[in-house]
Amino acid sequence: MNALIAVIRRDLLLVMRRKSEVLTILFFFMIVTSLFPLGIGADTALLRKIAPGVIWVAALLSTMLGLQRLFASDFADGTLEQMALSPTPLGLLVGGKITAHWLVCGLPLVLLAPVIGIQFDLDTSTLGVLILALLIGTPILSLIGAIGAALTLGVRGGGVLLSLLVLPLYIPVLIFGAGAVYAQSVGLDTTGHFSVLGALLALSLFFAPWATTAAVRIAIE
Repeated sequence: MNALIAVIRRDLLLVMRRKSEVLTILFFFMIVTSLFPLGIGADTALLRKIAPGVIWVAALLSTMLGLQRLFASDFADGTLEQMALSPTPLGLLVGGKITAHWLVCGLPLVLLAPVIGIQFDLDTSTLGVLILALLIGTPILSLIGAIGAALTLGVRGGGVLLSLLVLPLYIPVLIFGAGAVYAQSVGLDTTGHFSVLGALLALSLFFAPWATTAAVRIAIE
């Protein structure tokens, strides 16, 4: 666990030295979600209807902005090779990097969600469901995205390939995450949506670090 915490702390310190990357993700999320209320106008019924899809798509795209740099710098300077040779299991170290990615790219979006939701005239209960759905869904985005980031290490045009690999896998998270918020806004039960999101999170936590570690080893070799 000390190694895991050390990797998370290291990645967070590196991000703090490149604050522009974090600000880019946050501003992208805020600008994309704010353009829709400005473009549609004061039709609150329409804003409430499109809010779940708009916010979730913006969160998905914002998370993807940081994926390409998840392993790229460590791969370029040989840090990944040192991690693979260390006595600490590589899967644990990879898990630390994924956690740091979520803390930088996922958690801020969860914290910003209430402010964005107010622009779409969402009520308090719907805002609570939105926060909870993002809290469960954004780690899934980081876990699945890490697999794509590892598979495209060292590949020319890796950003485009990463999008092609990851976006289809994000669709279930998008459907059930946005569906939970919409269901709450129209007075329907959200239990089924959260059950599926929880199952996706459990599967991602089990399989994604293993698959990412295998992809990183292939890239190093």
